Amino acid sequence: MWNTAPTSAPHQRKRRGYVPESAAHPAKMLPVLAATAIQTYSRPGDLVLDPMCGIGTTLVEAGHLGRHGIGVEYEPRWAHAAARNAVAVAREGDAPPGEVYCGDARHLTRLIPTRHHGRIALVLTSPPYGKSLHGQVRSTRESGERGVTKKDNRYSRDPANLAHQSADHLLAAFTEILAQCRTVLRPGGTVVVTTRPWRERGELIDLPTAVLAAGRQAGLIPAERNVALLAGIRDGQLVTRPSFFQQKNVSDARRRGIPLHLIAHEDILVLRKCKLESAAPHPGARSFPPPCAQKAGAVVVAAW
Repeated sequence: MWNTAPTSAPHQRKRRGYVPESAAHPAKMLPVLAATAIQTYSRPGDLVLDPMCGIGTTLVEAGHLGRHGIGVEYEPRWAHAAARNAVAVAREGDAPPGEVYCGDARHLTRLIPTRHHGRIALVLTSPPYGKSLHGQVRSTRESGERGVTKKDNRYSRDPANLAHQSADHLLAAFTEILAQCRTVLRPGGTVVVTTRPWRERGELIDLPTAVLAAGRQAGLIPAERNVALLAGIRDGQLVTRPSFFQQKNVSDARRRGIPLHLIAHEDILVLRKCKLESAAPHPGARSFPPPCAQKAGAVVVAAW
């Protein structure tokens, strides 16, 4: 079990180099979670990659820990935020240089420079959660609309974004992404995926188990399954920090006789590339045909 939420997420980001617009991203990884994974599965000087980097939490925490962060992000808005965050950390002093590229991670090997292929020590990422995002609450006084409304609860409005796809499509695409990650990993390299289940029309979507299966299909070897807390610990008890809508959804379900509980953790899936596997896929390795994508070209947002 990883104690990754001793304090709230906003408190964890204070004085860490995150620019203000980072707060608008609807599904940010906890900085302590990222730092724990980076410290556990990599060493100073290693290359750490996040193929779906969002605002660049992985890059920021990698920089603070003496690693070289590389990020790929589909949405230009978040790619620019990630680049600014990485720049802010590098300017603080001894943080290693970082890189952010904008594009579809299913084309990862074309997006990141070939000099990094076969040298990545750690891949740390999280798949999107689609419509289950809660965002931030706005009152009538703030929004001018009746009742409680949401803001900052979408990755984007681009229908091609994986967050807007069905669970089956998301998992197929994530399998391709993991296969691309396996190609750029060094032999024995590690993939860490943080994820949790969600409910869709009352049905539980067991994303962690599905992601584990996707990793196997991509040719990676499952190694560990850990728990990262989304709640604090006080006097031996969990202190949950749910959003308004999480509390409301659980209360509504219980009134209907459905015994839902607040989610207090994320699954941490750890997979590895075989130590005997070369950096490039062997001739008999299964290949994944490249999908059509509107953003296949790499655009370097920041590189130092």
